[in-house]
Amino acid sequence: MLNLLDNTVLSNFAIIERSDLIRLALADTAATVAETYAELQVGERLGRLPRNDWTWLSVLELNSAERATYEQLRARLNAGEAACLAMASARGYRVFTDDRDARDLAVQIQVPSSGTLGLLVLLIQQCHLTLVEGCELL
Repeated sequence: MLNLLDNTVLSNFAIIERSDLIRLALADTAATVAETYAELQVGERLGRLPRNDWTWLSVLELNSAERATYEQLRARLNAGEAACLAMASARGYRVFTDDRDARDLAVQIQVPSSGTLGLLVLLIQQCHLTLVEGCELL
């Protein structure tokens, strides 16, 4: 299953300059959508986020059917979350977001979701981090 990462999760790992941890946890199943990647780039450009190496992260585009769902979701969510949920719903992907509204909506539309904490737990379970390291990063 592909895992779509929202800007909240990407930003959290960018802030601690450990984008590599996402790659360790999810490997080639990690991806994001163009809308989220654009939000991330704005944060870097404005100096709100340190620059990280995201060249390994797949950036996907919505198709026309997903775009229609995206437009509906934009009434409740920002662009990145709406795009992630629209694509995940259509393609059977999971979404990683820390946005409460996005997670609530994911439950309603039956999209599996998790967030930063879930990724840290996964890293601990995979023995990439100790529990102490995970807590320090959190």
